[in-house]
Amino acid sequence: MKIAIGADHAGYDLKQVIGHFLGSLGHEVIDLGTANPGTPVDYPDYAEAVALAVRDQVVDRGLLICGSGVGASVAANKLPGIRAGLCHDTYSAHQGVEHDDMNVLVLGSRVIGVELARELVRAFLGAQFSNQVRHERRLAKVKAIEERY
Repeated sequence: MKIAIGADHAGYDLKQVIGHFLGSLGHEVIDLGTANPGTPVDYPDYAEAVALAVRDQVVDRGLLICGSGVGASVAANKLPGIRAGLCHDTYSAHQGVEHDDMNVLVLGSRVIGVELARELVRAFLGAQFSNQVRHERRLAKVKAIEERY
């Protein structure tokens, strides 16, 4: 699977660890920054870059990391077609894909540790949208909201 990964300065260290982890699992990783952990940067820039890569189908899925995960999640979800979920537990990481067709996983580097991050990434990437009628119906309603605004 091809994965875009991005982080602000607060998420840089976890991004590096997870990027190597993804590579060890055989995934192709597209690192969209930041490349300098010592310089404060703005999370919306990286959220947009990852979201655009997902939306434009340059990659299969995206992964964003910032301090809490909240800001990157909010920013990524501004793009039509992006369904970014901030996850702190494995159930949400796979259920978000299975039920809501989540295409971007967001992690908070100041909230979770490395081992949990690895588990969340594994759950996210191992899940597939269920295509069950009730989930397709709900997703269609989400898409209709996007189209209205």
